[in-house]
Amino acid sequence: MTLRLPHRSAGLLQGLCIALLPAAAHAQGTQEVLEGDNSITAAISFIAFVVLSLVFSRLWLHILQAVFRHPEEADGEEPQAPLSPKQVLGILLGTYGLFFLALNNLEEAFPLEGRMGALTLGLLFVIAGGAALAAEQRFRTAKQYVFAAMIGTALSILLLGLQQSLFTGHLTSNPYLMSLFVLTAVLAWRCLFGPWNAHIKATVLGTFLLWIGVYLTVNDAPDIRMARILAGVVALIPAVIWCSFFLKYHAQRMSVVCLMFFAGMLSTAPILFYDKLVRSGAELQFFFFRIVPENFNRTSSIFVSGNLSGITGVKSTLLITLLSFLFVGVVEECSKFWVMKKSGTQFFSSIDDVMQLSIIVAIGFAFAENIINPTYFTSFVQDFLIRNDPQWGGFLGNVMGRAILTNMVHIVSTGVLGYFFGLALFAGPYIREVRRKGKVLWLTEGIHTLLRYPAKLIFRRQMVCVGLLLAVFLHGLFNFLVTFPDILPSHPATLADLFGQSHGSLLSFVPLLMIPSLFYVVGGFWLLTDLFYKKENMKERGHLVTTDTFVNEQVTA
Repeated sequence: MTLRLPHRSAGLLQGLCIALLPAAAHAQGTQEVLEGDNSITAAISFIAFVVLSLVFSRLWLHILQAVFRHPEEADGEEPQAPLSPKQVLGILLGTYGLFFLALNNLEEAFPLEGRMGALTLGLLFVIAGGAALAAEQRFRTAKQYVFAAMIGTALSILLLGLQQSLFTGHLTSNPYLMSLFVLTAVLAWRCLFGPWNAHIKATVLGTFLLWIGVYLTVNDAPDIRMARILAGVVALIPAVIWCSFFLKYHAQRMSVVCLMFFAGMLSTAPILFYDKLVRSGAELQFFFFRIVPENFNRTSSIFVSGNLSGITGVKSTLLITLLSFLFVGVVEECSKFWVMKKSGTQFFSSIDDVMQLSIIVAIGFAFAENIINPTYFTSFVQDFLIRNDPQWGGFLGNVMGRAILTNMVHIVSTGVLGYFFGLALFAGPYIREVRRKGKVLWLTEGIHTLLRYPAKLIFRRQMVCVGLLLAVFLHGLFNFLVTFPDILPSHPATLADLFGQSHGSLLSFVPLLMIPSLFYVVGGFWLLTDLFYKKENMKERGHLVTTDTFVNEQVTA
């Protein structure tokens, strides 16, 4: 028997069916789970939900068919295959699993206390589950995105729960729980970069970042919440402009661009997590040792005072500042390199590809940093637009300065890293070309002759190390040059102030900040443009063959 529904009542009936079934399974047990942590009640609730899902899966299937399949709308197209009970049951159980995971991991992240909080959360997941079922019935490829959205949501809930346990519970004092925490966090982090196609990876990371953004916004103070939202909108404009500018060198699939941008945003997590560990004073207790995170400036100070006793005064302060910025550069550039390697390696076919997509990673990093760091775009919105009368001149000046100068620092350092990673990735073809031209890679050939290691392996390690060292140096040097005038006792603003000349001299018209600006903006543009237009960097050196929805194989050219 085929059930047909009019258009107006179809959406209403679908929404009612979506809402009532999971709500009925949870209405009795949720309050007891929240208040008494009754595991038996939770188990009974779960079994009841499974049984009800099995019984009503066929009914759901008929309702969805009636909603989305109308002969007058077919227009001669091939009819969409109906959802199987297995697909419907998978969505229902997946929605229930995410709901249960959220109840047990987000108690301190979101206001879930009491029956109304649990029912509100349940309604949210019920609507999401119904939308997933509707999308799977309507669109052929929707099941891939539903799968990716579920993975991203589950990982966001899990990592938020772990973060709450680390900073609000007694996790740090228990070595067993601490080891389990590290293992779970590492596995969850690796799952974010699973072996899937570009659009699946991008959906996983995008969903994960969406929920992290919701979490940050909900937990902000009311006066900061609006400032952060406006800062996100403002920061998105230069990010899109930068991406458009560098994408003109070589066309890329939008799914790959989104993937690398999201990966760049996610690469801010290590430095932000470490910073929170330092500010919270958390100590990580393991079985045979204890880790006490310290401020990079303090670490540099201890190193200089303990190993370089002859350096004191201003020289000591300058060296400590430079070392602390280099430490920050190591964390940030290694994080960007890791996500670039895990997310993009299978999509690279030329050195230009590696450079271009590494720059997209850098832009994503700068975008997230501008929003999350309270002293950047969020602070500009608060200081110039919200707390006082709107001062558009000061606001736009600060935004433009950061959007151009500091974004270019990330682009140059990570772009250079991408170039050397491209050489490492295509080491075999590159070495063969160099040898055909009669050139010699002296260091590679020397180590190969002495140690008998494969030349390709030596060259790869060499290029990765050189790329990382240059990226860290370029990153740390810029931060040092920008901070340099504030470190000196006289706080010079121009070259004349630095060298003790009169204000009427020619050097008094050259601000100190102009030096790093010209070096990174003008010099960076020239360097990257030159690398992009080199013919050997444009050569296609490999291609991908996709063999399955979620699995890719690399074919070496």
